[in-house]
Amino acid sequence: MMRTVLEATGVTKRYIGGDGNPVEVLQGVDLAVQGGEMIAIVGESGSGKSTLLHILGALDVPTSGNVSIGGQPTAGQPDDVLAGARNRSVGFVFQFHHLLREFSALENVSFPLRMAGRSAAEADARARELLERVGLGKRLNHRPGELSGGEQQRTAVARALSARPEIILADEPSGNLDHANGERLHDLLAEVVRDLRVGMVVVTHNRSLAERAHRVYKLEDGRLAPVGADGNRSGYWDAKE
Repeated sequence: MMRTVLEATGVTKRYIGGDGNPVEVLQGVDLAVQGGEMIAIVGESGSGKSTLLHILGALDVPTSGNVSIGGQPTAGQPDDVLAGARNRSVGFVFQFHHLLREFSALENVSFPLRMAGRSAAEADARARELLERVGLGKRLNHRPGELSGGEQQRTAVARALSARPEIILADEPSGNLDHANGERLHDLLAEVVRDLRVGMVVVTHNRSLAERAHRVYKLEDGRLAPVGADGNRSGYWDAKE
């Protein structure tokens, strides 16, 4: 039975612009993500995709509406509770890997677990298991500067999975990679969703990655609309090409 791991209801986000007038970035966004499902969000630069992702991951709060992570509402929760929810249930992958350059791949992946109080042995065993899964079993002791761009990003995916999250949020994860490494990363993300039954929301401009998603949405004028609800997603991409 599929389980809802992330749900947004009526999410809005409003800023005050430089001219003093309100700017509506998100207007009543609704989204539900199941375990074992990948959702892709596409849209023009500046449309609010990253803002939405930050709200979904409890890195930012909506002006109104609510987000539930693993069935737990985030609205009105203090910062320490939100931090706990992020650490337990959400994994993040960004366009730039944000690995600690003085740490090895093994240390980068095990670090969040050690910070959460796991023993060094337990954290290292989990990190080794995940690095093997992403094809870096022979690169455990290499620092980021000794890894290719694709290997660095696969290390970041392993780190995102370290705490066994219910949802992975990825912001242009292949945006800094060449075609070959990007395709390998796309395959890995799809495999993670399928095999680990984790939910995933990925913001992307990459057609190849979006086509691997179970559902695709376009964010435009602050609202999410399904792309290819009729089973044909080519219209969105054809219009851009």
